[in-house]
Amino acid sequence: MNAELIATAASATLTGGTPFPQIVGMLIEAGVEFYHVDYIALRKSFYGSAGAVVCTAIPYENLPPVAADFDAAALRANILDSQQKNQHYRDFTIRAMQAGVQGYFAFLRGQRVTYLGRQGDQHTEWFPGAKPQD
Repeated sequence: MNAELIATAASATLTGGTPFPQIVGMLIEAGVEFYHVDYIALRKSFYGSAGAVVCTAIPYENLPPVAADFDAAALRANILDSQQKNQHYRDFTIRAMQAGVQGYFAFLRGQRVTYLGRQGDQHTEWFPGAKPQD
C-alpha cells in the first residue's frame, strides 16, 4: 500500500473540501481495500488486501463522548447532509458520535459503510449509486 497517498487522503478528509468519491479513488489507488474509523481511539486504520495496515490519527479537539444509545435516524440525517450539503467531516464526526456511532467500516470494493454503536447496533449505508447485493 502507498502510505503517503493514504496519509494525503486522510488529511484531505480531515481538512474538508475534497468530495468523498475523490477520497475513495485516492484510497483505492493507494491499495486500500477497507478502512475502520474508531471514534473512541480517534484513529483510522486502512487495510490492504495483502494484510498491510496504515493508521492515522483523528486530531480533532473538543469532540463529544460517543452517546450510549444508537440513533439510526439521526445517523441517516447526518449521512444525507454530508451527501447533499457537503458537510465538513468534523461536523459529520460530531453528529455521528452524538448519534451513538463508536466507529465504522468503509468497504471500498463492497461500496458500503457499516456504522457500529456501543451496544452492537449497526446500520449499513451503500455508497451513492451502488446497488445493494442480495
